[in-house]
Amino acid sequence: MKIDLKKQSGTYTAVRGRFSVVTVPELQFLMIDGHGDPNTSRAYEDALKTIYPVAYKLKFFSKGELGRDYSVMPLEALWWADDMDSFTAARDKSRWDWTLMNMVPDWITCEHFETVVDAVGRKGGAPALDAVRLERFDEGLSVQTLHVGSYDDEAPVLDEMHHRFIPDNSLRMTGKHHEVYLSDPRRTAPDKLKTLLRQPVARIGQ
Repeated sequence: MKIDLKKQSGTYTAVRGRFSVVTVPELQFLMIDGHGDPNTSRAYEDALKTIYPVAYKLKFFSKGELGRDYSVMPLEALWWADDMDSFTAARDKSRWDWTLMNMVPDWITCEHFETVVDAVGRKGGAPALDAVRLERFDEGLSVQTLHVGSYDDEAPVLDEMHHRFIPDNSLRMTGKHHEVYLSDPRRTAPDKLKTLLRQPVARIGQ
């Protein structure tokens, strides 16, 4: 039986036009760090060419060697910059830092990961293999919503989240902007793209 990791975590759904406060459990991810405009950065392209082969090889390893099958999760990314207006008003992508992520189940161990990385390396074609890591990530209290449309049209939604909803609800931002790409941009028109937008927060005074 194939396991749906999105349903297990319970925080991979959101409603368009509505901000919700959720508590994200500690989860395990493949991660690759980088910097620069995702549309032009060679590092971003190399990260994409690496994280997917490792993610799918892990899935098939788990199914074949461990007898536990699961659906590969959608791509995710953390985004940040010295000036957070880079995400809202300015949208200056050249100033962005990022971590590409793909969630994997808790039963995947460091040994399993290393076995798979070796196998992917022998096959070739994964240019950022030395940069990929397996890491747990505890995001905790967060605000999230569903954005439908082009990635470049996120700015008004993020501005409302950062400067209205969060302070109006006695919250403050604590972590990096998080996006979950629920649609495949290669097969989906820009105005139909579905992206979960998430911002870790803490209650003011805590």
